[in-house]
Amino acid sequence: MKASRDIDRLIALMAALRTPASGCPWDLEQTFETIAPYTIEEAYEVADAIARGDLAGLKDELGDLLLQVVFHARMAEERQAFDFGDVVYAITDKLVRRHPHVFGGARDISPDEVKSLWQKIKDEERAEAGKAGDSVLGGVPLALPALSRAEKLQQKAAAVGFDWPSAYEVKAKIEEEIDELFEAMDDREKFAEEFGDLMFALVNLARHAKVDAETALRAANRKFERRFQGIERALALRGKTPAQSDLAEMDALWDAAKEAEASGEGGLKRK
Repeated sequence: MKASRDIDRLIALMAALRTPASGCPWDLEQTFETIAPYTIEEAYEVADAIARGDLAGLKDELGDLLLQVVFHARMAEERQAFDFGDVVYAITDKLVRRHPHVFGGARDISPDEVKSLWQKIKDEERAEAGKAGDSVLGGVPLALPALSRAEKLQQKAAAVGFDWPSAYEVKAKIEEEIDELFEAMDDREKFAEEFGDLMFALVNLARHAKVDAETALRAANRKFERRFQGIERALALRGKTPAQSDLAEMDALWDAAKEAEASGEGGLKRK
């Protein structure tokens, strides 16, 4: 089969891979459960390409993610549950239904009003599906990263009025949680609980500041990697490795990395 821009060719390719006897042995033995981790991984790789500003990589990663959708749809079709066309229909129908301000009569509304309208429509859909009696916190996937899931849970609670009035009350809660954390230093289990409470409060602060906690931590991770790798390069110029250095030297190189970034040099000066 040749490469194609046609989605039908991709669907046919997936069907061929899943055809008994003539298909791929690995693809044939997969299930929804075994493929799910790959689906999550591909979504992360899409996010990573975006964070790195790698548009060429993003194209490839989006293709990998699309393959996951086609794979799941093919397995569902084999069970006569639904097919790829049903997936497309469901999402296009949802987009039209949840955007009456674009495709219906509601016009000229603000972004905040759009969010409120979206939630109202979702609530109506849940009621029609017989899920109106479910918890307000229902529907937040367990598989989400912990920071993202904390934010989603907080958003749902805030939507019904259970929220701190402002970031300043959250600040007081964070200070309280820090004190409780250090009081539990000698009790590992209690310390873990208090650490979780502190992280939850920090996510609350980020939410009030309209900052995505998961994105912020990813950025902090990348910054740490970038600066530490700068330390490694600087030490290599001195004929050393981090293991052959000491904290004072590495701290000085870290400060040099910060200064270089602030000045736009993007690297460490040789000392």
